[in-house]
Amino acid sequence: MTDEYEVTFIERNERSATFLVRGVTPAFANGIRRAMIADVPTLSVDTVRVIENSSVMFDEQIALRLGLIPLTTPDDYEPDDIVTLAIDVEGPATAYSGDLVSSDDQVQPADVNVPIIELKEGQRLELEADAGLGYGKDHAKYQGGVAVGYRHLQRVEIGAEKGDYEDDDPQIIRGVIEEDGELIETESFDNDLSQRYPGKEVTVEDVPNAFVFDAETDGSMSIDELVLKAVETLRIRADELEDAVQL
Repeated sequence: MTDEYEVTFIERNERSATFLVRGVTPAFANGIRRAMIADVPTLSVDTVRVIENSSVMFDEQIALRLGLIPLTTPDDYEPDDIVTLAIDVEGPATAYSGDLVSSDDQVQPADVNVPIIELKEGQRLELEADAGLGYGKDHAKYQGGVAVGYRHLQRVEIGAEKGDYEDDDPQIIRGVIEEDGELIETESFDNDLSQRYPGKEVTVEDVPNAFVFDAETDGSMSIDELVLKAVETLRIRADELEDAVQL
């Protein structure tokens, strides 16, 4: 990686973002991707104590569903910290993630409308669940980054006019292109260069050490927090490696 790099956000909201990073190597770009998926800790249900479950679903299946419900993860939680969530729903009704009551107001289901189980008349689900921190590299339920990918930024050079009898065949490209220093999302022209540059010869090339990331979180934290924490894990590991080499 070079000494200086530049980050430009192309699109961003609370849970997802598209951003460009210049001045990094392919290895570093992949390191960021892997860190967002595997190295940022999140909270997830580990242990379930069933008080009553008269539904048609086994206790283990209920526990699996609870483990896959994303939980908001505060910055100040430590590896040994535990938060308890409880639920008590009687049918006829559907038990949703929003019915979980947390012992810590900072820790809540990231989405309140995730269905857990549909209860019929006379059926009841009552239980307590303990959630703790974990890493995506250990189990998928801890992956804060649920859709993370990157690709080279591609630069478009516009050439001469095509001949009178040359067809404008579709030229599909996805992501973001750079044209005369301007960043353009390919969705704006249906990902088809022949629509944006009809009748033109077009050359596409990768921009060295420039990568466009698409990232999305499960709601356990904001996209800004996910990216910053992922980069911080890389810095910590690099410092640990430097210390080990100097021993």
